Amino acid sequence: MSNFTNTKRPPNATAVVILSDGTLFWGHGIGTEDKSIGEICFNTSMTGYQEIMTDPSYAGQIITFTFPHIGNVGTNSEDIETINPAARGLIIREDITSPSNWRANKNFDAWLKDHNLVGISGIDTRALTRRIRDLGAPNGIIAHSQDGKFDLDALYEEAKNWHGLEGADLAKDVSCTQSYTWDEALWSAEGGYARQENPTHKVVAVDFGAKRNILRCLAAAGCDVTVVPANATAEEILAHKPDGVFLSNGPGDPTATGEYAVPMVQGLLEKNIPIFGICLGHQILALALGCKTEKMHLGHRGANQPVQDIKTGRVEITSQNHGFVVVADTLPDNVSQSHISLFDGSNEGITVEGKPVFSVQYHPEASPGPQDSHYLFDRFMDNIKAAKAA
Repeated sequence: MSNFTNTKRPPNATAVVILSDGTLFWGHGIGTEDKSIGEICFNTSMTGYQEIMTDPSYAGQIITFTFPHIGNVGTNSEDIETINPAARGLIIREDITSPSNWRANKNFDAWLKDHNLVGISGIDTRALTRRIRDLGAPNGIIAHSQDGKFDLDALYEEAKNWHGLEGADLAKDVSCTQSYTWDEALWSAEGGYARQENPTHKVVAVDFGAKRNILRCLAAAGCDVTVVPANATAEEILAHKPDGVFLSNGPGDPTATGEYAVPMVQGLLEKNIPIFGICLGHQILALALGCKTEKMHLGHRGANQPVQDIKTGRVEITSQNHGFVVVADTLPDNVSQSHISLFDGSNEGITVEGKPVFSVQYHPEASPGPQDSHYLFDRFMDNIKAAKAA
């Protein structure tokens, strides 16, 4: 058992972070008074914290923001990727200030309370980020209590004994439970979210933890979108008579979805139907093709990740959020690596030779951006048009 009696504690501390190795950080509690356990990662984005907190791919994770001014533009009812955030908490440097943005309708701290999210401010996020960079993403726990009273040893035991994300099937926890249709398209300052009223292609989106803006991008591209649960079978998907199938992002270990998702994708591959995958969908597609995935040292999370298209040489600045990766050395002969990370050379995309099937590890739909990779939705539409014309 760790001994924290000699830990220097600020007199006004109302929250604490304890990592599974016994490292401790004191700070000021934000959000709801509670405790939360998860894998602690960091995100380098300077904007879009509301998108990040509501991204289902963050299920099981506590997010450390490296940008210090999180919460300064408040929150609104539009910049969300799901109604119930899957992230388990957040760690920030500066205290949350009063919002300063024309679209804000609620203080970020009040928004956190509304969603029962635990957070801590006043942390040396640079030190924590360096620790994650050097030693990998640790399990940890946040506790927030306004009276400042904590059983540190009990919290440490919880953090140390948490099962972690490796081997965890979280897609089923954030997926929808029944099919539904989607027609909301992209947002504009003049009219808010548009509606797709004249779709030209029918697409089934498999929800492993789908972000709303992915569905908006599909609708804006001309799709009549039907969303189905993560455990839908190939037969159930094909019963909708889709022109194409989209495999969504999502949380957890991709190998843990193998029992239901991999056979589904293999069934679709036999039909030669156009397929487009993003993030977890990319990893599941790779597994269905015979590739392997593995846990990364610290993952890629941020809106400034450079990726190169191997065929064109073009470099895209991308938004990413993943802790697992497709092992490039395991790609079979009929699968080509289409994109690579310029940070570490890891796989960022694949294409299947002779089939209208491709996927990427990153997020071309990111809102507020970057938008360098929006062309991928056009590529999916081109594959659908070609398949329909054949």
